[in-house]
Amino acid sequence: MSVVPAGALPAGVLTADEAAPPRPAALGPRARLLPSLAAVYRAQLSRARVARIPLLFVATFQSVGIMILMRGVVDGGGEARAVVAGSSVLVVAFVALNLLAQYFGQLRASGGLDHYATLPVPPAAVVLGAAGAYASFTVPGTVVTAVAGCALFGLPLAHLWILAAVIPLAGAALAGLGAALGLLAPRPELATLLGQLGMSAALLLGVLPPERMPEAVRLVRDLLPSTYGVEAFARTFAPHPDWAHVLGDLAVCGVVGVISLAVATWAYRRAAVR
Repeated sequence: MSVVPAGALPAGVLTADEAAPPRPAALGPRARLLPSLAAVYRAQLSRARVARIPLLFVATFQSVGIMILMRGVVDGGGEARAVVAGSSVLVVAFVALNLLAQYFGQLRASGGLDHYATLPVPPAAVVLGAAGAYASFTVPGTVVTAVAGCALFGLPLAHLWILAAVIPLAGAALAGLGAALGLLAPRPELATLLGQLGMSAALLLGVLPPERMPEAVRLVRDLLPSTYGVEAFARTFAPHPDWAHVLGDLAVCGVVGVISLAVATWAYRRAAVR
């Protein structure tokens, strides 16, 4: 078989490679949500571990200190249940709402969102991974606060297992809210301010017994996502807990968490393209 140089061919005659239409480059498979979520979660957990652990101690000591102060005002009963439940969920609010709002606010201001935008990672994985990593830091502090509160006010420890549902559901709702505040705030200082205001609302409306609040303040309290986690946890301290109401409060908290995380994902897409 002889080989003829291309220059020796008559004009208008194309070789086999030139005659074939160019083929588009094959694209890699689209990144799936769950593997991307796991990768972002591990990365965020390793990066925030050293910086956030001291702040977790601050959040825990703050909640325990509030319970010690309230011990001189509240003796027991429903008010003691509200104080212990509210102080425990306050640890979640401090980390998942306040710190996450600051993180996304700084990430947007420093151009860190451009890094995530170049990765083959779905936007939902970025928001959920960061929210899950920050919420994971609240587990030991919330448990320590709940145990200390039960010891201070003489409440039973039998149903503390409900924290396994309260922490992720309340954490999802508050983390989604914190991420949305940080991504929608035009400046990182405003994101920090909004996060601190949200944590202050969780403190005042969650720790104080609702029986002593005016009716207008109770209506505002019902709009706070962490309220339903507080209510679910507080009901379990009763001698005979109403589990239907507990499940109802947890369901509301879960629905709010899905909505807040969806809003945070939309805010991430909006901030990443600007």
